[in-house]
Amino acid sequence: MPGLLRGIARTAVIAGTATTVSNRVSRRQQGRWAQQDQAAQQQQDEQPQYQEQPATSSTDDKLAQLKQLGELKDQGVLTDEEFQQQKSKILNS
Repeated sequence: MPGLLRGIARTAVIAGTATTVSNRVSRRQQGRWAQQDQAAQQQQDEQPQYQEQPATSSTDDKLAQLKQLGELKDQGVLTDEEFQQQKSKILNS
């Protein structure tokens, strides 16, 4: 019987030690991840935030596109239907 108790006690000590080590490693790793997340957040906060300016197409740009479109139609590259579709896209943008 003393051998059995010794074996159970040894198993309990080993299991307890393994659990303690595992928990310590987990806490240490979580701390490292938290530091990395915090550093990444600080970098993100420090970067200037630029807002994209919406692309505005001026009348001159639209006229140039329409002229080019008309030339493609005259050359036979575009059909009347394709020309109308592209023209409406340009005018509605």
